[in-house]
Amino acid sequence: MTNQETERATTSALQPLSGRRALVTGGASGIGLAAARTLAARGAHVVVADKDAAGAGTVAAEVGGTAWAVDLLDPAAVADDRLEEALDGVDILVNNAGIQHVSPIQDFAPEDFRRIMTLMVEVPFLLIRAALPKMYAQGFGRIINVSSVHGLRASPFKSAYVTAKHGLEGLSKVTALEGGEFGVTSNCVNPGYVRTPLVEKQLADQARVHSIPESEVLAKIMLTESAIKRLVEPEEVASLVAWLAGDEASMVTGASYTMDGGWSAR
Repeated sequence: MTNQETERATTSALQPLSGRRALVTGGASGIGLAAARTLAARGAHVVVADKDAAGAGTVAAEVGGTAWAVDLLDPAAVADDRLEEALDGVDILVNNAGIQHVSPIQDFAPEDFRRIMTLMVEVPFLLIRAALPKMYAQGFGRIINVSSVHGLRASPFKSAYVTAKHGLEGLSKVTALEGGEFGVTSNCVNPGYVRTPLVEKQLADQARVHSIPESEVLAKIMLTESAIKRLVEPEEVASLVAWLAGDEASMVTGASYTMDGGWSAR
């Protein structure tokens, strides 16, 4: 083997996603940020999509990718022509953007319910719909949906979030069945509570609805069902996302991978 061949083989091993283009929604922070960094480290060009324009730009510059400053709740932003441009050449789609609202059903504002459903079910559908034709044409595609243990289990006071994640699970499975013959896989990643701003913002709301001090929320609410009593780290979720994006996972589709410390084993 020549030195050039050895160098190419080493690069291929260290950067198995070289030549791939990934789009990560909610890529400026939390799980999305960790996914953008991990995919880029494995060689992918990452499009960092986030409504935080400055954050998206900073992450894109860090990973050598492209920023897409977008509010995915804006109907104009998810029009067919806008999505066609944004998803041009995308091999790997990571549907990660999410929001949360904690409230009893009787007090849950319908507009908040619709907003969560739009961002976490309808928008992934629109992105998948726009990405599939080119993925089909090239015979390769990876749809990775950041779901949650709440896509498999329910918790009180999270009617919209739990409903949306269950809906995302169904969308992912249908995508897997339709995409299989074209070399496109679709899977869900299902973490428990992850150390992200989304989780940190819940502490006060959880304390309020459960009538306990905020300092007790982590132990008494968030980690009570887990065998491993700690938060999931964003980098742990990103490592699973990156594996699902690669060639090694070509026979993995229609699956839901839990990373919940044993929560769903109950």
